[in-house]
Amino acid sequence: MVFMVFVCGGDFMAYFLKKTKAGNRTYLAIYDSFYSHDKKGTAHKCYKSLGSIESLISSGIEDPIAFYEAEVLALNNARVSEKTLLVSDISPQRYLGYFLYKSLLNKLNIKKFIDLFKYSTDFDFSLYSLLSSLIFARAVNPCSKHRTFHEVMPYLYEPCDFSYDQLLSGLAFFGANYEKITELFADRVNEKYGISTKLTYFDCTNFYFEIDREDDFRRKGPSKENSKNPIVGLGLLLDANQIPIGMKMYPGNQSEKPVLREVINELKKQNNITSRTIHVADKGLNCTENITYSLLNGDGYLFSKSIKQLPETEKKWVLLKNDWKEKKDGQGNVLYLYKSCIDEFPYTITDNNGKKKVVTIKEKRLVTYNRSLADKKKREIERMIEKARSLSLSQAKRKEYGDAAKYVNFDSIDEEGKKTGEKVKVSLNKEAIEKDFELAGYNMLVTSELAMTNQDMYSIYHNLWMIEESFKIMKSDLDARPVFLQKEDTIKGHFLICYLTVLLQRILQYKVLENKYSANEIFKFIRSFKIVKTEYRYVNLITKSNFLIDLSTRTSLPLMNYFLSETKIQTILNCKL
Repeated sequence: MVFMVFVCGGDFMAYFLKKTKAGNRTYLAIYDSFYSHDKKGTAHKCYKSLGSIESLISSGIEDPIAFYEAEVLALNNARVSEKTLLVSDISPQRYLGYFLYKSLLNKLNIKKFIDLFKYSTDFDFSLYSLLSSLIFARAVNPCSKHRTFHEVMPYLYEPCDFSYDQLLSGLAFFGANYEKITELFADRVNEKYGISTKLTYFDCTNFYFEIDREDDFRRKGPSKENSKNPIVGLGLLLDANQIPIGMKMYPGNQSEKPVLREVINELKKQNNITSRTIHVADKGLNCTENITYSLLNGDGYLFSKSIKQLPETEKKWVLLKNDWKEKKDGQGNVLYLYKSCIDEFPYTITDNNGKKKVVTIKEKRLVTYNRSLADKKKREIERMIEKARSLSLSQAKRKEYGDAAKYVNFDSIDEEGKKTGEKVKVSLNKEAIEKDFELAGYNMLVTSELAMTNQDMYSIYHNLWMIEESFKIMKSDLDARPVFLQKEDTIKGHFLICYLTVLLQRILQYKVLENKYSANEIFKFIRSFKIVKTEYRYVNLITKSNFLIDLSTRTSLPLMNYFLSETKIQTILNCKL
């Protein structure tokens, strides 16, 4: 026979004292009641078994029932107090979206290689744990290293076991060894997914630092954002499938052009690449030295070329109205006009003695004309002209013109119109304006691959935007700029983490999800997939989307479940993509 005594108040699930008759004795136990989703009603579980009334009396408790009813009341009052604590200084939310990156790292089997570094250090923490946690934190919520440690890492579902000083020390170690680590990742990606180097895409960018004084690494140079702060340059190399296979960092005052040669040479050695590759890069990296380097090493090239800087004879062919063909879409709309030729073209090189000489290189050239691009470019020119004209009325200083300065003449003249070293007269440069209007909408590609079709040239080059997207991910989605770290190795470690986060995102996007979803959609999921712990389980906070539905179907994981148990969360974290 069972008797249950409830001592509670309010409308919440409560503790109660349970009396059970067995033979000649009465046994007491405190039970907890709770809502069961399986039973769709109230269920009970034993909180504390107390023993028989007779044994409790013999132990010195005069009235066991009254004694433990008081304990039940205290437990329920404590529960009421707990339920009134609505907010806390510690968020109950936990990040879980990084499980995709964890799965990729497990597949690449990176841990055993990173752990080998410990034999060259005296660190008493796991380097792999630090590296993976930094990648996970940057993916779910990119921010400064101080905020990462104090405001992001504590809310990863799996806790981190290192101090802030250890984080900075480990980050500096990664930076000092960033080339080894990028080589390691390239090797593992090649083994698990394959790297295709029949085409290699290369581009450079730079990142500014909000500091006043330069050092050996952060130097003032031409910034992509027109920032006057010291900058650091970064070159990125992608394989034929737009998977990052290497990066190179260099001081901001160095030219980008030699970096292409250095990175390609280093990466071919590191990865034992002996096959012929075609280097694809933007016009900023198109120079005779890079072209001849490619050819002398048995490789090829596909670069864009500035039409404005062509000799007049070559520019004349570009602007001729004949030989143009139309490229149309599936509905018959004209996308762009194009024409091509194969010929020998002069290039000026500097020999080993420092003397310049002209050599001829046989190459194929493709020129395109895009009307919508021309209209856009002309509008930009008109805006700069208007800016130059308005500033000219006030005789503004050269630095105030910005990009519009190329449409302005700055001449020192006297009252009679003769040039002097004193007063400056500002006037519009009509010749420069006319040339830019004339060339608006035209683009040129040059390649060593004489048999390459016009369409292949166009398509391969325009895949270069994947690098631009990678830089965009690093600069915006991963918040890689501006950087406030001070030591060179720590700065390099910071960019290594950004690079590895982009690398894993690219593998996920192209190798796992087959380029069905954009980088933005992937990052949105990773950052939105959060859980919050309730009294007995976790609540899934993500909202339904096509990406979520597809990923849940592909992986057979309970990603769409509203409630998640510890077991289900471990299933998600240990999944194999």
